[in-house]
Amino acid sequence: MKACIIGAGPSGLVTAKVFYQRGLPFDCFEKGSAIGGLWRYENDSGLSPAYASLHTNTSKTKTAFSDFPMPDDYPDFPSHAQLLAYFERYVEHFGFRHTITFRTEVVRVEPAAGGTYDVTVRHRDSGVTRTERYGAVIVASGHHWCPNWPEVPGTFEGEVMHARDYRTPDVLRGKRVLVVGAGNSACDIACEAAYHARAVLLSTRRGAHVIPKYLLGRPLDLWLTPFTSRLPLAVQRALFRLLVYLTRGNQRRYGFPVPDYPLGAEHPTISTELLPLIGHGRIRVKPDLRRLEGRQVHFADGTTETIDLIIYATGYRVVFPFFDPAFLEVRDNYLPRYLHVVPPDHPNLYFIGLVQPLGSIMPLAEVQAEWVADLLEGRARLPSREAMWRWIRREDAWRQRRFVPTKRHALEVDFYRYLRQLRRERRRGRRRPPRQVLGKGLKEVSVE
Repeated sequence: MKACIIGAGPSGLVTAKVFYQRGLPFDCFEKGSAIGGLWRYENDSGLSPAYASLHTNTSKTKTAFSDFPMPDDYPDFPSHAQLLAYFERYVEHFGFRHTITFRTEVVRVEPAAGGTYDVTVRHRDSGVTRTERYGAVIVASGHHWCPNWPEVPGTFEGEVMHARDYRTPDVLRGKRVLVVGAGNSACDIACEAAYHARAVLLSTRRGAHVIPKYLLGRPLDLWLTPFTSRLPLAVQRALFRLLVYLTRGNQRRYGFPVPDYPLGAEHPTISTELLPLIGHGRIRVKPDLRRLEGRQVHFADGTTETIDLIIYATGYRVVFPFFDPAFLEVRDNYLPRYLHVVPPDHPNLYFIGLVQPLGSIMPLAEVQAEWVADLLEGRARLPSREAMWRWIRREDAWRQRRFVPTKRHALEVDFYRYLRQLRRERRRGRRRPPRQVLGKGLKEVSVE
């Protein structure tokens, strides 16, 4: 039986490429008209949050797939257009575009007999639906598309939008703009607004550690290596804190609040422009919102500001609308999975790219896909259900200690630590005997 891959963004593409090279039968469905997922600006899937000025926050060296480096003439941090062009060349080079069915949305995935799944898809043009049974389902649909809206008391009579729908600075011109959030999108939009809006305010509940894209002249992620990742966490944080301080000095000096947790305990906020713009008075920092009233925004410090446009850069909800919640439900952005891929109670269901690393997702998705291909080919076998749940509980405890225990960090992993875990499991899995054959090239996963 065939496998079903949902999505043709980076995670879906690398999975399709691995399966294609291995000779595994599969269908790949993409809601949009072309590849790229969130990196396709104005993707007609309606799910991409890319704005016109978007660039990667990870360097081209650490972002590229292992067997297809980015062009030498690319800058250290490629734009969304350059990254999309890279994906297009990747697909053409490995020759698997014909395996992707475009303009086709997966609307339902239901468990069937023997660990198989009935997948219902709908073509966008004809509206026709069809259902087919698959031996495995690989979810690679991303997690940056369903906006998370905060609950703020009161009513606002100005304009409101989520960062997912922001595209160009035209909407900012001549307005008093409030950006809510302190993540990467919030800082990018606030910095862009500083050159176009009448006034820019940035609201943050507890601040963030702001890290420049370059540390002492090198892209920041080039300082993170397999060696440094093995050092004690306290030593890692001390070294990185020193690098950041030598590059941009004391963050408080600029007027941006420093949170009460250490550097590295949160998903990094990466911006070279933010702190200087705050220091120049181009961006004013405000605390959390308390109440909305007409065009007045009341803040936690008792101050009030007149605002024309609020942009909520408050993150995303992790949702999978094609699953019945009674079968699989995500709570507070968390879905328990062995090695962040395999739900122990749902055989032959896999999630690729559903992590938030301190680094790039793409190399991790590549290794995840290789591991899943091992399982489907019968080269490897999963441990018992009980062993998978024990790993999940240990990993949850580690994550609670390592990162701030919030919904934002429910998918957080340490890049090199997780890479080692995946590679170790691939080796161990090959020493476990495979189970019953479902169909050519696909094996049933053990959940004993």
